[in-house]
Amino acid sequence: MNNISILGSTGSIGTQALDVVRAVKGDDIKVHGITGNNNIDLLEKQALEFKPEIVAVMDEEKSIELKKRLKSENIKVLGGMEGLIKVATMENVETVLTSVVGNVGLEPTLEAIKSNKNIALANKETLVSAGELVMRTAMGKGIKILPVDSEHSAIFQCLQGKHDNNIYKILLTASGGSFRGKTIDELKNVTVDDALKHPNWVMGRKITIDSATLMNKGLEVIEAVWLFNVNVNQIQVLVHPQSIIHSAVEFEDGAVIAQLGAPDMRLPIQYALLYPKRVDTNLPRLDLFEHNNLTFEKPDMDTFKCLSLAFRAINEGGTMPAVMNAANEVAVERFLNREISFLQIPELIEKTMNSYSPVYNYDLKTVLEADKWAREFVYNQTVK
Repeated sequence: MNNISILGSTGSIGTQALDVVRAVKGDDIKVHGITGNNNIDLLEKQALEFKPEIVAVMDEEKSIELKKRLKSENIKVLGGMEGLIKVATMENVETVLTSVVGNVGLEPTLEAIKSNKNIALANKETLVSAGELVMRTAMGKGIKILPVDSEHSAIFQCLQGKHDNNIYKILLTASGGSFRGKTIDELKNVTVDDALKHPNWVMGRKITIDSATLMNKGLEVIEAVWLFNVNVNQIQVLVHPQSIIHSAVEFEDGAVIAQLGAPDMRLPIQYALLYPKRVDTNLPRLDLFEHNNLTFEKPDMDTFKCLSLAFRAINEGGTMPAVMNAANEVAVERFLNREISFLQIPELIEKTMNSYSPVYNYDLKTVLEADKWAREFVYNQTVK
């Protein structure tokens, strides 16, 4: 039995993780805790179906309402960050799936690691903001961080059995997002609805915008540095519009091992939750006769500047990635609220980075302070 809790069970990754739990034969996964932000209608349905011991709601007022709804059930309902941390550190849980969106996932993930939980990581911001701190803590505890992102899962799978062979290069694939091939002039008047039309993947709103700006790939570059202990110069981004090759690893002898599959997030979720076991849950299978034209392009880092900003952030190091990430979160929020244009997202991020001097040898408090500073900076920017 794999005993798990899910941080962010109402989001795109969380709901697909519960699809995996339903599909796994032999009741191999037991869900002990779930959390959500404010969607208590869905949380209530999930709680009644999966019978976790604890449900946590980040919105404390909504947690009070959910507690009333579940009063006849033997389920504890908690609120706020304290609730998320409680679900992340439950004694009878071995693996915590962290799929909350944004930097809110950092603290509960660190607490889960300190409580000797393996981490199925779908929250990019955790490693982007505090990769050195997180990996040092994980190594000290001897716990596994199992990547859930399709790209990092692909790399992780390619590295199984690598023994002492060194990685020469990581080939990190990108779909290109909603605006692949567009020029800066063509992007000047794109709308929120345009940006949310991803050609291959069904994802949450924030990550879909990040995919459209290529910031998502930038965050994944930074994640890969920490997950696989490589230099950023060993990572090459390839735009692969078909999303069939999820990523690849080139070894010292020139051999390239790639992981292929249908573009379905349930496969990497399932692999992380059941690792190292593979089971048949009737997920869509890849038919290469239907996908016989796989293509690759260089990313346009001049038009999609967020990717180059991410490379800059990891090269500068310290708390700069945390500041970049926080600035991006707020800029994307402002774009989704139709306060700024699509092209103003990288403009605000770059302005924030130019106004900040990174701190090195940081701790959690330092990261959170840098995150807060960047958010306030972007919120206070007046745009035309």
